[in-house]
Amino acid sequence: MTALSKKASKRPKANPKPAFNAQDFLDSAGVARRVTEFRKKQAIFSQGDSAKNVLYIQKGAVRLSVVNETGKEAVVAVLGPGDFFGEGCLAGQPLRIGSATAISATTVLVIEKKEMVRVLHVEHEFSDRFISYMLSRNIRIEEDLVDQLFNSSEKRLARTLLLLARYGKEDKPQRVLPKVSQEMLAEMVGTTRSRVNFFMNKFRKMGFVKYNGGLQINTSLLSVVLHD
Repeated sequence: MTALSKKASKRPKANPKPAFNAQDFLDSAGVARRVTEFRKKQAIFSQGDSAKNVLYIQKGAVRLSVVNETGKEAVVAVLGPGDFFGEGCLAGQPLRIGSATAISATTVLVIEKKEMVRVLHVEHEFSDRFISYMLSRNIRIEEDLVDQLFNSSEKRLARTLLLLARYGKEDKPQRVLPKVSQEMLAEMVGTTRSRVNFFMNKFRKMGFVKYNGGLQINTSLLSVVLHD
């Protein structure tokens, strides 16, 4: 072995680049991404704001809403931990088409658009996860439309409560919901507050929901959705 080769063999080996972990990426701040905390009822972004980033909910709950030209507001979704929102910027939307508001104390990872595009192109684990989420979200939107067109307000309310409780999610369902007003439920379901109040009292008497330090949802509420 020559002196040069001996010297080369003594050089410390470079540490291999750690494997990318999608959950670690979403759980921490870093290059072109920051963790931001929002108070209950604090606006995360407003309709008409510039769309420059994608957001991921680490903790808490977020309400997405849209206001029409006459000032009428409609709640289009309530999201929880593990959900993305604001992804319209990736499809070329220059402005936010709706508003996002924290329902409870909420922690959000804000990812700049360029960084989100880079990670989606480079890290297959992350892009697979994001695509899977968006497909599930699209299916949910289609189901919401069918629900709105064909089901009674009672069934729509039951389904909305189960979705808020994250029924069917792989992680543990959220049995105690963040405080969601009957007005908000009425906007989501597409009915009046008085109808929501009537059905909530009915669900309570039947043991499907319970008020004990928050609204608790029993999975037996699914029977209302499945009942013809």
